[in-house]
Amino acid sequence: MRRSVTSAESGSTVTTEGAVLPVVDPFYAIGLSLLARRLEAEGANIIHMEFGQPSTGAPSRAIAAAHAALDSDPGSYWESQDLKARLSRHYSETYGVDLPAGRILLTCGASPALVLALATRFPAGARIALARPGYVAYRNTIRALHMEPVEIPCGAEVDFQLSAEALDSVEGPLDGVIIASPANPTGSILPAPRLEAIVRFCESRRLGLVSDEIYHGLTYGERARSVLEFTDQAFVVNSFSKYFSMVAWRLGWLAAPMDHAHRARALISNLFLTPPSLSQHAALAALDCREELEANLDVYRTNRGLLLQALPELGLASIAPADGAFYVYADVGHLTQDSLSFCERILRETGVALAPGVDFDPVEGGRFIRFSFALSNDLVREGLERLAPWFAAQPRLGGAPT
Repeated sequence: MRRSVTSAESGSTVTTEGAVLPVVDPFYAIGLSLLARRLEAEGANIIHMEFGQPSTGAPSRAIAAAHAALDSDPGSYWESQDLKARLSRHYSETYGVDLPAGRILLTCGASPALVLALATRFPAGARIALARPGYVAYRNTIRALHMEPVEIPCGAEVDFQLSAEALDSVEGPLDGVIIASPANPTGSILPAPRLEAIVRFCESRRLGLVSDEIYHGLTYGERARSVLEFTDQAFVVNSFSKYFSMVAWRLGWLAAPMDHAHRARALISNLFLTPPSLSQHAALAALDCREELEANLDVYRTNRGLLLQALPELGLASIAPADGAFYVYADVGHLTQDSLSFCERILRETGVALAPGVDFDPVEGGRFIRFSFALSNDLVREGLERLAPWFAAQPRLGGAPT
C-alpha cells in the first residue's frame, strides 16, 4: 500500500516508493464559492465578490458571431489564423509593437498559457521569482511542474510589485521571473521605468521572463504597459476572460519569443490540442467591440469608487492602490489573523462572498481579504450595505470594539 508523508520544509510529498510529488495548495476561494453556491441552492441570496469574474457577459457582436458559427461551422481542431492576425494588429495598435501572428498560440484560457510558458522556457528544478502577494496559481503551477517558486515579499511600501533591486537581492540562483501588471490581488501597476528595469535585469542575468497581462484594458489612470514594448524575449500570457468579459468561453493566448515558438507549439499540440472553435469565432468579433467593453469599464470604475469610499468607513483604511483590474486588497489584521475563517463567517452571516488573503500570500495573507468589484453597481452597493453593520459589530483583536 502506498503511504505518503508531507514535508512542509521541502514543499514536496515523498511516497514510501521513493517518488517525490509536489505539494499544490488548494485554491481556497473556490471552496468558499462552492459553499456560496450550496447556500444559494438552499435559498440564500448571495453576492459574489470572491472571483474576478465579469458579470456583464460577452459583447453582443461576439454572441451574434457565435450564433452564426453554430449554424455554419461543424467545428474541428482549429486555430483561427484570422484571430491570430487580429491579435497581431491589436498589439500594433495598442502597444506599438510588432508581434507576428506566428508567435501567438491560442489556448483554453490563460491558465494553460501559463503552463505552456513555464514548460516551454524552464526545466524541472528551475527557480522562478514572483511577488508575494500574487495570484495563487503562479506558485502552485510552478510547483506542479516540479519547479521552485521564490516568493519575494512586496508590501505597500513598494506598491505590492517586484523591482530589479528586489530581484538582485535574492539569495541563490534564479532561472526566471513572473510579473503581473495590473496584479492580482492588488490591482497595482508597474510603472514603465520599473518594468523596463526588470526587463534589463532579466536580460543581464539571462533569466526567462513571463508577463501576465490578463488585466490589460482594465485601468483607471495611466494604461498598463506591455513587456513587449521593452523586449521581444518575454512570454506574455493573456485572455479574453477579463476585459473582453468572456470568462465562460475559455479562450486565451500566449505570445512566445520566436526562438521558443516551435517548442511551445509542439507542447500545446500534445497537451491541449486547440481551444474551442466556437470561442475563436466569438473572440474575433469581440476585438472590435470597444464601445461596449469601455462601457463595462465605466461600471467597474464606479464600483471602484464606491469601495474606496466605503471601506475606510468599515474600518478598512489600509488597502492596495487598485490602479487596475477589479480588486481591492484590504488589511483586516486588526480583526483577524485567519482570513479563510473570517471570509467564511462573512459569507454565512451576510451572504457576501469574498476571497481570503491566504490564497495570495501564504505568509501574511491571514490578515488580508480581497473584494472583487466586477459586478453591477447595484450589487456592489447592496454588498456594502450588508457588510457595514457586520464590520461595525466586530471586535478588534484584543477585545476592543472597532
